[in-house]
Amino acid sequence: MTHVITSACIDVKDGACVHACPVDCIYVGGRMLYIHPDECIDCGVCVSFCPVDAIHDDQLVPPDLKQFIAINAEFFGPSVTGWGAPGGASPQYTTTQDHPAVVAHRRG
Repeated sequence: MTHVITSACIDVKDGACVHACPVDCIYVGGRMLYIHPDECIDCGVCVSFCPVDAIHDDQLVPPDLKQFIAINAEFFGPSVTGWGAPGGASPQYTTTQDHPAVVAHRRG
């Protein structure tokens, strides 16, 4: 199990969850934050720090947001950042890139 950041984070990127994460598995993209599914330990601390309720347990993601399970995982793959499993967020793993679905998301 893992947690997933969804569309409520787009263009918000509050960052409180990043600082709260005990394993540094939340990474900064251009328009939103992303949780690395292989690094998340499913502790749920990030959920309580998110001011816009954008973070969900992957088993409890609302049906209309299920695509964000793949979006979070694909962000780290070769078609977006190519980072693979960096082993923890750091300034070196911060980017202005986003998953194509996030890039295409209409600005609010």
